[in-house]
Order: sequence, then structure tokens, then C-alpha cells
Amino acid sequence: MSAMASVEEHAAEAVARGLFRHVNCLNEDHSKNNTATRRRALEAIKKETVDSEGLSGGALQEVLCGLLKPLLRCLASDPVERCRETAIATLTEFLRRVPRPEDSLVYLMPCLTQRLGGGEGGGGGLKEPSEELRLSLVEMLTLTVDVCGKKLAPYLDDMIKILQVTIVDPFADVKRESCRCTARFAESVPEHFHMQAESLVKPLMQTISHQHSRVRVSVVEATGAVVQHGSGKHVDDVLSHMAQRLFDSSPQVRKAVTTVVGDWLLHMRDRYSYFHKLLPLLLSSTTDEVPEIRLLAAELWRKTGEQWERENEDDLKDKMDFLLAPPPFYPAGVERPGLGCRELVVRNLGRLMPAVSHDVTDWLVPTRVKTSQLLGVLLLHAEDHCTQHLQPLLATLYLACGDSEREVADNCREAAKMLGFFVPPEVFLKLLLGHVETSSSSPRPWTALMVLAAVLEGCSGSLLRPHLQRVADTLACPEVCQESQQVLYVEQLVACVEALLVQCSGDCGAVSLQLLQVLLTVQSLSTAEPSLGHKALESIQRLCQVQGLACVSQLYRQHMGRLLDWLLASAHDWSGCSPQRLQLQVIAVQSGPVIGEFVGQLMALLRVCLQPNTDPEMRLSIFTMLAKLLLDAANSLDSQGLDEDSPSARLFACRSLSILLRLVGTKLLKRLDDSSDQVRSLALKTLGLWLTLLCVDYNAQLYAAHLELLFQQLLLHLDDPDSSVQEQVLGVLKAGSRVHPALLEREIQAARDKQRSPVYCDRLLQHIHSLPTGGAAEPPAAQP
Repeated sequence: MSAMASVEEHAAEAVARGLFRHVNCLNEDHSKNNTATRRRALEAIKKETVDSEGLSGGALQEVLCGLLKPLLRCLASDPVERCRETAIATLTEFLRRVPRPEDSLVYLMPCLTQRLGGGEGGGGGLKEPSEELRLSLVEMLTLTVDVCGKKLAPYLDDMIKILQVTIVDPFADVKRESCRCTARFAESVPEHFHMQAESLVKPLMQTISHQHSRVRVSVVEATGAVVQHGSGKHVDDVLSHMAQRLFDSSPQVRKAVTTVVGDWLLHMRDRYSYFHKLLPLLLSSTTDEVPEIRLLAAELWRKTGEQWERENEDDLKDKMDFLLAPPPFYPAGVERPGLGCRELVVRNLGRLMPAVSHDVTDWLVPTRVKTSQLLGVLLLHAEDHCTQHLQPLLATLYLACGDSEREVADNCREAAKMLGFFVPPEVFLKLLLGHVETSSSSPRPWTALMVLAAVLEGCSGSLLRPHLQRVADTLACPEVCQESQQVLYVEQLVACVEALLVQCSGDCGAVSLQLLQVLLTVQSLSTAEPSLGHKALESIQRLCQVQGLACVSQLYRQHMGRLLDWLLASAHDWSGCSPQRLQLQVIAVQSGPVIGEFVGQLMALLRVCLQPNTDPEMRLSIFTMLAKLLLDAANSLDSQGLDEDSPSARLFACRSLSILLRLVGTKLLKRLDDSSDQVRSLALKTLGLWLTLLCVDYNAQLYAAHLELLFQQLLLHLDDPDSSVQEQVLGVLKAGSRVHPALLEREIQAARDKQRSPVYCDRLLQHIHSLPTGGAAEPPAAQP
């Protein structure tokens, strides 16, 4: 060893003698006149020392002792950038190759502090004007940390002064290298670093939102080291900034945040105090859109739970068997989190909920989306412990399910579904049904129904069965199913029924009437949204299927009597806006021939609806409904043939018809002059139908005066300017020609010359003459 040392000393002395003239050149005045001389001297020094393969580490150490001050002087004050660059490169190589680089710190660190940190106080600004050289200096500082390690502890203040300035350097690469240096320094001197760690938090947070993603990644990693090796007092100062980076557009930044937070949860000294603040950050990454990040977060979370489980094994002994057994009903296709992970969430859920409730209504959409995803993850971990926090959970879900952002509402609906899996129905129904009954007056009444539908969808049918009647009664009560016509509200009514049909299919027969009432109401309220009506009809068909009924008509036959009584109970109060009148129309039309089996009850209902003092608009809608039914009477009102056995009933029917005809009288003829072409056309069809239905028993001689008036009025309209009206009138008169052809022929002859054109009169006369009786025969006498 001594011989080797002697050789190195001789080599160092020889090199030093050869460099003596070059060193003198460096020590001269740093004026521009000597630039070329200094540059050549620096290049020669570099070539004959660090670039030379003939000098070993010991010899370089000796040479560095003689060159350190001149090189630092050049680095600190030479006005020529090329000279400073060569000096930095030479010193960097010396530090990398000498065996005792820490010997240089006493001169090196003050120089770097002045050149990078702005002088003694650190507030004088950057002394090195070149961005590239500032980067080289910071790289040299990082190398110094790597090669000196704990020997840098006495220079803690200098390091902090430098990093405070370089972290916020305008040059992005300087920022990145400074963050890298910060992390290395924190790991090198952790027992000292914590005393000054807080000083770096502010510059790091100023840089964490830099426009370059690689800078943001570096800042996140440096922040991780600063917090990890700091005092713990500044955790709160960085958490909000770290949480914001979870929304970063760069996956690499989000991945860095996930890694750092996972490392904190596993290794930070005071991590137990911050579990409730760190858990949301890592769990949020488990729902990241990038699979790599999701897998990373899941692995870190698994390790965190397992470590906590080991550290708290004694505390978990009594609960171990219970906590390991899976719940009887669990979401399909979902892997159950480990015991430690579940316990960590359970023990912190109460402290997490206020922040979740706040952020899920944040004004920023990404925040609401991420929080709504987190809520579902938390509930999956909490399992039946959700019951303890049910009221604030439901309050949060009511707000979030009404979010205008579809993704937020969908995520919260999935979270509500978790409550159905883990919370007993007698507990959640007590709170939910009461809110459903009173929420119709709220600005977003559908949210309570949306939460109810989701919870029902998650609940087991066997657990829900004892409460089925109560749920169905609540949905069918007018205060719930008839209080709002908003599309979203009506959609959720159907969703609740669908959930019951899916979860309790075979048991829904017991509440078939209530479910049908709800679906009928949906159909009546969805006139402006046909798709809702179709969806409700599909649910009605499903209701038939779960009861083993072949068709919808059988379902109506099962409940028609009670449905009509249900409507009759409120008929006195109906108006043109009442949903009940629309419900009646749906029942009457959709039930088909079944309505004919309950004509008696229907007539009792119509008698109340059609009183003269009732709302005109409502009466009009009822008459319209009756008209549609009578157009297909054989398949609706007359599906049972309506031949009444009671003579009294037949007598009253005839009297009613007589009164009706008397009331109509000549008023129908007046409709031939109506301003509406549709009314005129229908009046003509009605007259034609009446004339067609007159049989051989009709005494034409007795009612000749009536027929004469009718023929005269029709012949006037046979000369109408509208050819389509003329054709219709011609058809009606042809039907009338069979009743009293002689009378009609006489009236035609009297009117023919008065019309603009005799064409239609001639066609009518031709028709009469073609009749089997020859056209002028008297009608048969009336039968006694």
C-alpha cells in the first residue's frame, strides 16, 4: 500500500508541475483579453487530469487539492460561458472519480450556494445566467449528494437554500434535476433533513402544476421524499395539491401520485394519523381509466391492508373469524377486499364522509366524477358497517343522484346499490320510503326514487319479501305516483317496479294491483314521452309473466273491478288536468274485451264524470274515449253482446235513445253548414248511417214530413262548390232513396233546375230508376 501511495504521489507531483503554468493563467485577472488563454488552460487541465487514463483515484485526489480553488474561482466569476462550462465539467469528473469527494465540500458548497442559491442570504437571485450551466451545476450537486451521502449533513442549510431557488427555476430541466436532487438528499440524510423539510414544500407546490408533465412527475416524486423524511407537520399543505394531480391529463403524473401515496401509507412514520386523508387518494386510483394505474393502486392498497393487519393482529383476534366470513349476499363478479383493507375503511369512514359529501357536489365535474367513484369503493369495503352511517350516506346520494353529469349520477346509483347488498331492508326502507313520500315537492323529486330503485336492485329477494307490500303501497299512493309529471321522476317509478319484478318475481302476485296502478299512472303521464309508455307496457307484460298469465287481458280481468273502484273514489274531483282521466283511457283501451265485462261499473263511473257541472275539457276527453270504444264496440264495450235480460233495462235504454234523438233533432242538419270540413263530413256519415239502418218496419208515410225536410236540406248541399262534399251527399241520398224513393224523386225534380249543374241530380234520378221497384213505387206499409 505504501509503495502504491508513493507512486500516486509521484504521479500527482508530476502532473502538478506540468499544470503549474496553466494554473497561473487561471489565477490572472479574468478579463476578456485573457479569454483564449484561460480557455486553453482549462482545456489543458481537463485533458491532463480527468480525461487522462494515467491517473488513479489517489493521484486525482492530490491533484484536485491544488486545482480546486482555481477551478471554483473560474466557475464563480469567469465572464466567459465556455470557461465556466469547462470548469464545471472538470469539477464534476473529479467528484465522480476521486475517493474522498467530501474533502472538497468546504470550498465547493459555498461556491454552489452563491452561484445557484443567490448568495449568502439566498434571496439575491440566480448568479449563473446560463440555463444550460445552471442545469450542469444542479447535476453536479446531485452527483455530490450521491458520492458524499451523509457527509453532506453539515451543509444542510446550503442545500436547502440552493434547492429553494432551483426548484422554481424558469428552466424546466433545472426544475426536474432539482427535484431529483431533493429526493436523493432527503434519502441520504433523513435524520437531519426533517429539520428543514418544510422549507421546500412551498417551492414544490408552486411547481407541481407546471405545464410540462415530466416536471410534474418529478415534483410529485420529490414531494413524496420530502413528506416521507419530514416532520409530518406539512402533510396537510401538500395533500390538496397531490389530490389535484389525480385529475392530471398525463397518466404518468397520476401513476407517480399513486406510487407516492402508497409509499406514504406503507412507510411514513406518522402514517396512522393521516390514514383518513391518504386512503381516499389511493382508493381513487383504483378506478383510474388506465389499467396499469388501477393495478398498481390495487397492489399498493393490498400491501397497506396486509401490513396494517399484521401490525394490529392482537386487536383483530376476536373479530378474525367473523370478518373473514363473506356476507351472505355479495355483488357478483366483485373480488372482496382483504380484512386489513376493510378494517381501515371501516375505522375511518366516519371521518371520510364529510369530505366525500362535500366533494361530490363540487363545482368541477372531474371532482364530482372521481368522488362518486370513490363512494362506491368505500361502501364496498365498509359492507354492513354502512348501516352506522346510513343517514348521511342517503343524504349524499340524494344530492349526487340528481347531478346533471350522467356519469356522476350513474356512479352514485351503483354506490346506492351497495347499500342494498349490505344494509338490512327494514333499516333502509324506514328512511327511504319516508323520504320518497315527502320528496315530491323538492326541486329534484326523482332522486329519492332513483336511490330507492338502486337499493332495491341490490337487495336480496328473500330479505325483501316481507317488506314487499309496504314498498308497493308506497309507490302506488297518489302522493307518490301521481304527484310529478317530470320525465326523470316517471322513469324512476318504472325503475322501482322493475327492481321489484326482478328481485321478487314470483312474490309480486301479492302486490300485482299496486304495481299495475303505478304502471298505469306512468302510461297516463307519458303522453309527451312515448318511450316511457312503451317501457311501462313492457313492465306490465313482465308482471303478467311472473304471475303465469298468458296475456295483458288476463291481468286486467284479475283487477278490473278494483281498478274502476279506485278511479270512482276520486272521480268527483277530476278536471281536465287530472291524471285519473288518462288512467281511465289507458284501462279502457288497453284492456280490450275485458272492459265489456264490467260495463255496469264503467257506467257508474261515467255518470259521475259526465255531469253537466264537471269540467268541460274532462268531459270532452271522456266522450272522445267513448267514441273510440264504440268504433270497435264488438272488441270493447260490446264484447259480451249487451242483450239485456231485464225488460225494464231495455225500456230505459230505448227511452234514453229516444231522448237522445229528440235532443239532437235538426241540430245535426245544422252541422252540414259547419265551418269545419271534418264536422260536415262526420255529420254526413252519421246521416248516411242512420238512413242505412232504417229497416222495413220504418213507416215512411208517417214520417214523410221529417224525410221531406231531410231530403230538401241534403239536396241543397248536393250543389256544394266542393266536389268531395257533393260525392258524400250523393252517397247519403242514395241510402235515403231506399226509404221513400217517390218522395225523394219529387224533391229532386223540384230542385234540379235551381242548381248550377243538373249532373248530380241526374245521377241520383238514374239510381232511383234502377231500384227493383222501378223508382216510383210507394214504400211498404208499416207493420202493425
